[in-house]
Amino acid sequence: MVERRGDAPHLLVRRAVRDELADVLNEHASVAARREASLERPCVLVACSGGADSLSLAAALAHEAPRAGILAGGVSVDHGLQEGSAHRARAVAAALAGMGLEPVETVHVRIGRSPAGPEASARSARYAVLDHAATRHGADAVFLGHTLEDQAETVLLGLARGSGARSLAGMATRLGLYRRPLLRLSRGIVRAAVPPGLEPWEDPHNVDPAYARARVRHRVLPVLEKELGPGITAALARTGELLRADAEALDVLADQALQAATRPAPGSSPGSAYDIGHLSGLPQAVRWRVLRTAAISAGCPPTDLTAAHAEAVDKLLTAWHGQKGVDLPGAVRASRRRGVLTFGPLPGS
Repeated sequence: MVERRGDAPHLLVRRAVRDELADVLNEHASVAARREASLERPCVLVACSGGADSLSLAAALAHEAPRAGILAGGVSVDHGLQEGSAHRARAVAAALAGMGLEPVETVHVRIGRSPAGPEASARSARYAVLDHAATRHGADAVFLGHTLEDQAETVLLGLARGSGARSLAGMATRLGLYRRPLLRLSRGIVRAAVPPGLEPWEDPHNVDPAYARARVRHRVLPVLEKELGPGITAALARTGELLRADAEALDVLADQALQAATRPAPGSSPGSAYDIGHLSGLPQAVRWRVLRTAAISAGCPPTDLTAAHAEAVDKLLTAWHGQKGVDLPGAVRASRRRGVLTFGPLPGS
């Protein structure tokens, strides 16, 4: 949606939520038609941390959902990472109930140690909680309060990883159950829409320079805005949206190419052998996606598989000079033999 000059912030947020709810209703009706059954009212949950963005989203959902005939509830997740977090999560749940949302629940999780770090562990735990809540309540969608600035930050963090268009694609407006109605609205607009009487909570991690996103938010983006102009945040978010569309189209082509290239290979697991002649004729952007998918299917951990690995395997196709193969994460080896590329376990593993 487009922010029109003069529109009140709360009306902009409500309009974004209303548009998303209309889509939820259409999908719900489509499911009912396919099943030839009358389903119960659609249900939407909002994930609310108590921050200004998610409170603004929750308030708009509480206003718009009854008018659309949709049941709307909320989930507050306590990660237990700060003192008083359990009390705060319960206060958030009380605020959601006070808006008229139902069902509302608070879920307390314990974050274990992980090589990915506490931020990634908390995110994984949070989505697991939301998945379970959606299943319990039969939710059609879970709304998340990410804004335009969140998208720009995600694109910059992806740029730092250097992993190609997919890492620059930012967050999806819609991905499975999850929807981000406010992704095209600025943080300033969204925060100005918090209803009077509600006191948003600011997560101290959002200003802690130990976290990369906090550094991007408070150091990197302000410099870019100053040096390149105030439109850089919107431009980054728009770039992410365009790259996501490109990446999704390439993923479809890669899936089709993978199926077409798959060959039986004696002594290997099904689907682990691919015709080199077919792969070699693919554009690089498609071919590398095929190689990545094939490697993951053979057991490579996706988070450990890099562009350098894809490039090394690609040389078995495009720069073949008799090399023995390429060792990949997860004790997987890619090898070429008799016109076939195979992915299998490392000898002795």
